[in-house]
Amino acid sequence: MKILANKRLLAPLFAALLLAGCVSAPAIDPAALPAAPAAFKEGDGRWTQAAPAEPQARGTWWKAFDDATLDGLVERAATANHSVQIAAARLAQARAFLRAADADRLPQIGVGAGASRGTDAANGNRPATVVSAGASLAYEVDLFGRLQAASRAAALDARSREALLQSTRLLVQADVAQTYLALRAVDEERRLVRDTVTAYRDTLNLIERRYSAGDVAELDVARVRTQVAATESEALALDRRRAELEHALAVLVGAAASDFRVDAADWRSALPVIPAGVPSAVLTRRPDVSAAQHAMLAAQQRVGVAQAAWFPNLSLTANGGYASPELGDLFKWSARSWGVGALLSLPLFDGGRREAGVQNASAELDAALAGYREQVLVAFRDVEDQLSALRLLAEQADAQSRAVAAASRATVLSSSRYRNGLVSQIDLLDAQRSELANRRQALQVKAAQYQATVGLVRALGGGWEAAI
Repeated sequence: MKILANKRLLAPLFAALLLAGCVSAPAIDPAALPAAPAAFKEGDGRWTQAAPAEPQARGTWWKAFDDATLDGLVERAATANHSVQIAAARLAQARAFLRAADADRLPQIGVGAGASRGTDAANGNRPATVVSAGASLAYEVDLFGRLQAASRAAALDARSREALLQSTRLLVQADVAQTYLALRAVDEERRLVRDTVTAYRDTLNLIERRYSAGDVAELDVARVRTQVAATESEALALDRRRAELEHALAVLVGAAASDFRVDAADWRSALPVIPAGVPSAVLTRRPDVSAAQHAMLAAQQRVGVAQAAWFPNLSLTANGGYASPELGDLFKWSARSWGVGALLSLPLFDGGRREAGVQNASAELDAALAGYREQVLVAFRDVEDQLSALRLLAEQADAQSRAVAAASRATVLSSSRYRNGLVSQIDLLDAQRSELANRRQALQVKAAQYQATVGLVRALGGGWEAAI
């Protein structure tokens, strides 16, 4: 009878063991995943599957601009930028969570000692003291893979954070490069505008002398003064813009704006050309796409964890040590004590808590899947944006160079005809304004080409050397 009773007591445990492995993370419908296009609209490269982002180096792509100042700023930002430091701390936190999840799958061992005093009914309610010392062991049997799924989810979270750290580094590198190149473009434009101001002042001095000699009317003097003042105002606006860019660079490299300075210099940065076909070969290395994918897979594992709450938990415990009413007899063989146990638990009614947990995990999976699809679409859009920008900017730069040449020729002809009295001063001023506007526009197109090149590198997830 005793054996039969023990079998009946162990029947739930046997049933639980038979059910082990019944719970697993739900499969993701392939139709719900984003589909890759056959080819990019811009360029001639077809889509090519590439390796995940984490193991691949992002490359020192900024060195292609051949600018020592830019190299120094990017290297400084790599260690001092606070966004990178925050992302690194988040990665360390995710890895700590992973270690904690893995620890839950291992036996828990502890030691302890204690002393208690109280009455004992078996001893006539006389006060007695009991001292004890021992060790304990606890282990939860992962019958249905709940702990394993939780560990997998934590590992995927850590990989997502690793990808986000890569993404943050790339973002900071791109921001430093774009801000620095914008500053150099402003330097070039400031030099052009200030040279124009100097030329206008020389013209004003000449007009004022001619006015004093009675050769021209006061209206001519007023017109030139207006042009000088307006151009000086534009130069001051560019000074303000440069200060803002310099301050933005200070934040990116982790410096106080008051102590940071980038001296004005000629814009000698090279404009790298990204080889044809590269976009289709390296886009899948984008860290943000990889992070979204890992976040989706982690959410998938957590659905399995939530579903495992419907099944029993089996915990094994063991303890051993010594207990004695006399401290001197504590470690005698006769004072030894031990115990082992197994606990199989299954909540019968929880008010819908477990069902709510499954619904919450499923909703998180739906949100993560939608986020992954959106991130992939954004990645394709970013690449198409920059590819079309580079193509159209190249055509615009060619057209603008022709406009600058024509405007410069018009200024030369207007100046000659004005000196010979064939055209009015208004015609000369219009020609000069047109030349300045076209030269500034040419500089802005050139700056846009640099910005789009950095933007394409960022859209591709880093450098392209490993893909060609």
